[in-house]
Amino acid sequence: MAELKLIVVTPEETAFECQTTFVALPMHDGELGVAASHAPMIGRLGYGELRVKQGGGTTRYYIDGGFVQIADNVVSVLTNRAVPAGKLDGSVLEEELKSAIVAPAHSDEGLDARERAVSQARAQLRVARAK
Repeated sequence: MAELKLIVVTPEETAFECQTTFVALPMHDGELGVAASHAPMIGRLGYGELRVKQGGGTTRYYIDGGFVQIADNVVSVLTNRAVPAGKLDGSVLEEELKSAIVAPAHSDEGLDARERAVSQARAQLRVARAK
């Protein structure tokens, strides 16, 4: 089966780089599956699960928004954060979600920040629970 090269970059580092047969990405408006020979594109990522198929197994990560570029069998992901699903603690994330929901917001910017924090916490919790 033909392979893709996946590169995931955060502001701090190249989080990981690997050869894969399939990648599922959380886009801002749904999920996108990518296999070899995918049409070139650039898209905006949402908060959620990045799934990487390699040799019969699937590796899962939480990614925190960003952008993806697909071209010439290379999938380049630029994200704020990439965390292996196994490192997400559901009980800690539940507390973060509760805190985000009740956080005060006294301006439009505050409402936007609270909404973003709630969306991120919910997405992380979904990835953590899907183990």
